[in-house]
Formats: sequence, structure tokens, C-alpha cells
Amino acid sequence: MYIKKQRLLTPGPTPLLPQAMHAMMGADIHHRTADFRKLYKQVLADLQFVMGTKNDVLVLVASGSGALEAAAANFLSPGDHVLICSAGKFGERFIEIAKAWGLKATVLTAEYGGAVAPEVVERALAEHPDLKAVMVQASETSTGSMHDIRRMGLAVKQTKALMIVDAITGLGTMPLEIDEWGLDVVAGGSQKAFMIPPGVAFLSISPKAWEAGRSAQLPRFYFDLRKELKNAVNGESAWTPSIAILLALAEALIYVKELGMDKLIANAEFLAQATRKAVTALGLELFSSSPGNSVTAIKAPPGMDSGVIVKEFRTRFGSIITNGQGSMQGQIFRIAHLGYFDISDCFMLIAQLELILAANGYPVQFGRGVAAAQEAYAAVAIAPGAVLV
Repeated sequence: MYIKKQRLLTPGPTPLLPQAMHAMMGADIHHRTADFRKLYKQVLADLQFVMGTKNDVLVLVASGSGALEAAAANFLSPGDHVLICSAGKFGERFIEIAKAWGLKATVLTAEYGGAVAPEVVERALAEHPDLKAVMVQASETSTGSMHDIRRMGLAVKQTKALMIVDAITGLGTMPLEIDEWGLDVVAGGSQKAFMIPPGVAFLSISPKAWEAGRSAQLPRFYFDLRKELKNAVNGESAWTPSIAILLALAEALIYVKELGMDKLIANAEFLAQATRKAVTALGLELFSSSPGNSVTAIKAPPGMDSGVIVKEFRTRFGSIITNGQGSMQGQIFRIAHLGYFDISDCFMLIAQLELILAANGYPVQFGRGVAAAQEAYAAVAIAPGAVLV
């Protein structure tokens, strides 16, 4: 009661893989040596493997937003017409990137908590044959929603446009068949499902995207992906890399390979389902009509500010969760499931939530939400024929 361990339970940064943290202590190697070249080549190969693609994969010293900006700068030209799917704060970031780089944007908007329907994208592709790219979030963590990337990607694949996907919280939480679905540029980040600190972003890049990049005229210097590719062939980065984070990433990728990317995704999916069952059993309402697996967004009870719930998690239990963003601040709170989370985290969070709600005047039958999560676990883990262990 008097000792509180801080627990990071947000959709990024996420809880850290212990062996990845330990690996960071070996960062005293030079980035123009054989030791580093071996590390770098292995990281790129393992990223390609866990992402399930034959496309080139590159690493940048940046947050995921740096990878998104690099996608625009390397494959588009001033005035190019792009289609942006916006269903939350991160969709709005694509709009800001397009504006910054002088792109002509047609924006398909869904209300917060919703998702842009794939048929709307298909219709826009038919109406605008001059489109150079379609930009979309796989997982919109500001609202807890996800997009139908498969159907969107297959539609874009039939056109000359590039499919640029912000999969920063989508990788490791939902299926993304990069090559089969025609996902030309897919961006990821270290501090999400890959269980390590912020510091590097990565991109998979298709031959179609590289071909478009040959005539792209937007300026670039630090984020020149052709320069990165040329250096990566020899096991080097174009600029000084984040060696500590790359060492951590190498260990995280070993873990994901051993676990299986499908199991990492299934873990997030199961925790999301268990959490949704638990909070609805408590009488709370989900915010998203198209819920994803990276994070569950939950409406605060009527008359209660979600910021109170977020603060109570931190002050009472040392648990760090997230409030809503922008206009949703005070209305929703978000519980993450991506990366190094397990079922015990779920049980703990729901038990804490019950106590917080009760302390703030919301009627709670203690154990009801936890029981719903337990029942979800029991159905797949201890029932006859169960496969989850």
C-alpha cells in the first residue's frame, strides 16, 4: 500500500523487454566497424523477416513521425495529389505533413471513434485517377480504431498510386500482409509493439515506391532513403545511428522471431478482447465503433472527467495510462495492449479501474470486470482443447 511500482501501460512508449534493456549497455562500439556492420545487417534482415516482406527495409534515427515525413519527401513531388484517410489525431498528422511539403490533399474524414470505409477509398480512387499516393493509419491509437488496410491496399494496388501506411502501432497488433496487399511504404517505430525505447523508426519500401522515387522532386537531405539504401547494402547507416537502440532492437527481434509475429499479434488481440469484455461488464462504453488491438479507448462515466481516472491510476497505483487527445481530452481514457503486455497486466488494470471508479462515486460491484477478463482467459486457456498457454 505504501510502496508503488511505476508501470508504463501506454500505447507508446510501452513496457520494455528486459533482455533488450540489458543489450543497450553494450553500446560502446563504433558505427564504422565490422562489429556494427554485422549488427546492422542482422537487424535489417530480422525486421524484413518479422514484417513478412521481401521489400527493402531501412532504419532511421527518428520517431515514427520521421518515417512518415521521409515517405512523403522521397516518393512525391510538389503539387502531387494525395488521398489522406483521417479518423483521429494521427490521421490529421498526415494532413499536416502534406501541407508542409506542398502536396495537394483530398481528405476522407471519419468522426473520431470511427474509421474511413474502404469503399469510400475505392470510390475516391476512381474519381481521382491522378492520385500519387494514399496515406492511412493502420491503427489510430488516438481513438482506439483500426482501418481495413487489406481492402484499401488491394484497391490501391490496381492503380499507379502508392499505398503509404502508418503502421507505427499496427505492426505487431494486426495482420499486415505487406507484399500481398500492395503496401508500398509501411512505417513502424521502436517504442510500440517492438518493446524498446523511442529512438528509431523503420520503413519497408516496395519496388513500385522506389520507381516513383526516381522522379520525386521534394527536397531531402537527412532523410534521403536512397542514400540510406546505398549504405545499408554494406551494413552501414548514412548518418550516426542510435547504437544503443539498435542493440535493443536486435534483441527484441530475436524475441519476436522466437515467439512468432502471429503470436505477438494474437496476444494484443486477446488482451484487447478481454479488456473490452471487462469494461463493458462494468457498464462502461467503448469509444470506437471499429476497435483495434493496440489500445482500447473507453468513455468516462457521465459526469466524470477521464483525466481524473488517468490521474488516479498514477497516484493510487503508479500505473501510467493515457487520456484522450485534443477534443477527446477529458472524455476518454486509453488502455494499451501492444508489445510486452500479458494477461496479468489486464487483470491488474481492471482491478485498479474498479477501485478508482468506486472511489469516485461510480457504482461498482467489485470483481465483476475482473471476472469478465478471467472468463475470457479461461475460455481460451483452461477450457478443454485450449491452445493459449
